[in-house]
Amino acid sequence: MPLKTLFFDAAGTLIRPAEPVGQTYAQHARKHGLMAEEGAIMQAFRAVWKETAPPLHPEGLPPEDDDRCWWRTLVGNVFGRVLGKPPGEDVLDRLFDELYRHYAQPEAWSVFDDAVPALEKLAQDHRMLVLSNFDRRLRNILAGHDLQRFFGQIIISSEVGAAKPHARMFQAALTAAGCLPHEALHIGDDVQCDLGGAQSCEIRAYHVKRPEMGLDGLVQKVRSGAYSGLR
Repeated sequence: MPLKTLFFDAAGTLIRPAEPVGQTYAQHARKHGLMAEEGAIMQAFRAVWKETAPPLHPEGLPPEDDDRCWWRTLVGNVFGRVLGKPPGEDVLDRLFDELYRHYAQPEAWSVFDDAVPALEKLAQDHRMLVLSNFDRRLRNILAGHDLQRFFGQIIISSEVGAAKPHARMFQAALTAAGCLPHEALHIGDDVQCDLGGAQSCEIRAYHVKRPEMGLDGLVQKVRSGAYSGLR
């Protein structure tokens, strides 16, 4: 059965931070008297990210704050781990507000080199949607890089009220696309959220793992119909 629709993850698949997260966090932290090495922040960020459960809200009740509180808690836990104790609430409020606004800007993100060429080719004969664990800032980011033109819809976890690998995210994408699971392919870089989540909903998945498996390889597989190589 030919693929009708392609679902694309965003961060890590189409875009990435323009500079290392540890560098950005350290620069903003110094403004508020918090001294921490970039490497230590990056290590803490990875650990806290892995340990923190993704946002999940009752069905039909997405968060009014666009999951901002979830991000604030994560940032607080990162600095608490690095510094040995949580920052003061006032300091954390100011620091988090700066980081939140920073990552809302398109300039804070760069587009992977293989993204636009692949999207241009695939858009010729496939409907494409973004399916991302993100919030409403993503729309401005994608628009700032002229990527939104490729996608019929941008589905984000803060509006669904659940995050990948939760089935609610993938069902939202299928409903928006008006297609069946076997007619769709999900493309992403995260083994659990993207591959595992898609497969649990009987949607095939392509694991983006650069440099050996980039979006140029995806184009080749989709165009040749080599679906047996997809998970």
